Amino acid sequence: MILSSVLQAIGLFIATNIDDIIVLSLFFARGAGQRGTTARILVGQYLGFIGILGASVLVALGAGAFLPPEVIPYFGLIPLGLGLWAAWQAWRNRGADDDDEAKVEGKTVGVWTVAGVTFANGGDNIGVYVPVFLSVGPAAVVAYCIVFLALVAALVGLGKFVATRRPIAELLERWEHTLFPIVLIGLGIFILVSGGAFGL
Repeated sequence: MILSSVLQAIGLFIATNIDDIIVLSLFFARGAGQRGTTARILVGQYLGFIGILGASVLVALGAGAFLPPEVIPYFGLIPLGLGLWAAWQAWRNRGADDDDEAKVEGKTVGVWTVAGVTFANGGDNIGVYVPVFLSVGPAAVVAYCIVFLALVAALVGLGKFVATRRPIAELLERWEHTLFPIVLIGLGIFILVSGGAFGL
């Protein structure tokens, strides 16, 4: 059960944070040659992501405490809706440039700047994590959080790696628009079906 949660957490983290690699690589490019850039980005990313996790857990606790259990599977509609919206946006904006550069443009590479951009960029994460946290037990939520926090360091390291290898950044940017909607739609359907929503 815990191993299954760990594997699911890894897949979920990759799907919901692959776009952060591009943002992080831009921060690394902006801070190139400055002392302490990696440490500031790492601390900022952790602070921002802890904020995302904290918000997700608090919302899930509130929803779990005040909603009847039979309503909880319908929270699968959130990632399903986000996935369909992301798919529509990707289809509508195909060929258009992404706005990742706008997220860091004019921003210094400080701890709180990175944390703020990370948290602001995490709205989709919260929308996805809440239904998942509601559909699993407390032990699985703890496992998810531990895995997520462990993977943040790997994400920062990958962002630094990508910052010096533009072809990889372009490849990730191209596939993120396809992977993200597919995973969210699949996750939403899984939550709905496993919870017995709509009599499924």
